[in-house]
Amino acid sequence: MTPSVTVSIDAGGADAGPAEVSRAAALAAAEHGVRILLFGPASTLRPAASVEVYDAPLSIAKHPDPVRAVRANPEASVVQAVRAVAEGRADALVAGGSTGAALAAGLFRIKRAPGVHRPALAIRVPAPDHPFVMLDVGANSEVRPEHLVQFAHMGAAYAELLLGVGSPRVALLSNGEEATKGSQDVVAAHALLAGAGGGLNFIGNVEGFGIATGAADVIVCDGFTGNVALKVMEGASAALIGAIRGAVTESARSRTGAVLLRPALRGIRDAVDPERQGGAMLLGLRRPVVVPHGSFGARGIAAAVGVAARAVREDLGGRTHAALEAGGALRRAEGTSAAPASLPGTRDSR
Repeated sequence: MTPSVTVSIDAGGADAGPAEVSRAAALAAAEHGVRILLFGPASTLRPAASVEVYDAPLSIAKHPDPVRAVRANPEASVVQAVRAVAEGRADALVAGGSTGAALAAGLFRIKRAPGVHRPALAIRVPAPDHPFVMLDVGANSEVRPEHLVQFAHMGAAYAELLLGVGSPRVALLSNGEEATKGSQDVVAAHALLAGAGGGLNFIGNVEGFGIATGAADVIVCDGFTGNVALKVMEGASAALIGAIRGAVTESARSRTGAVLLRPALRGIRDAVDPERQGGAMLLGLRRPVVVPHGSFGARGIAAAVGVAARAVREDLGGRTHAALEAGGALRRAEGTSAAPASLPGTRDSR
């Protein structure tokens, strides 16, 4: 019997508006067999089967200082949605539109899993024939070697669940394959990962042009680099699909050929569609948190709920903690260089 799962959703951050999130909630409840707690302006939200609406009209998704906004606005929709998870009324959170607000509220309320330095955003990148997991893609702009080591172990555990790959190949994103290439922190992380235990399948460095070639199943980097790389890939994919669409419609002859190519082109479009992936998982917290892109519509947000529900049912938290423990990568209580988990805009965000 499938375990019952309750997902808390912040409806205040989506670019398409709370009503679109409400449609996503009803869709997700039906598709994934979950119960939904939906937080947002009740006037624009519709209760549905297995969907409970909670009035939370204040959104802080666009606030320039998410840490201050979370602390100062306990009635905000994302804070209320996070509180439902922290208090045990929900098993997981889906919050789109502001990674900073979701991270801040998550750290304050849900808190880090024991032994974790910093949470990391991990996403399944839908490269045709070679999907892979990349992390961090936006939670930590600057990291230290021990953070990258934890990202590697957590990313491997997530790839096993998400991709169904046994012993996933893990690589560091760098500017050369040699162990001496990259920033000081990347070089130090390489040395630590090369000697890592716990069965981690570390294969070394991968360069930018090798990201989507299937060279690795998990690619590890800091959040600044990962976010830039992800958006470059998304932009390049959109531009390429647009160019193909323009080429096959520019003449009567090409339009005739497009009819024959349509099934193949539709398959490529679907394979690289970011909405089908459901967004990024914030690894390293005590409960699953999924952050869909703010531009997602109902289909993408519903997919994010599906990712969150699967993480609960397959015990992603237990898997990642076991991977960190087996690799000896959990933060030590004393004698470590690790600072407390950082948040954007705070002094400890180095």
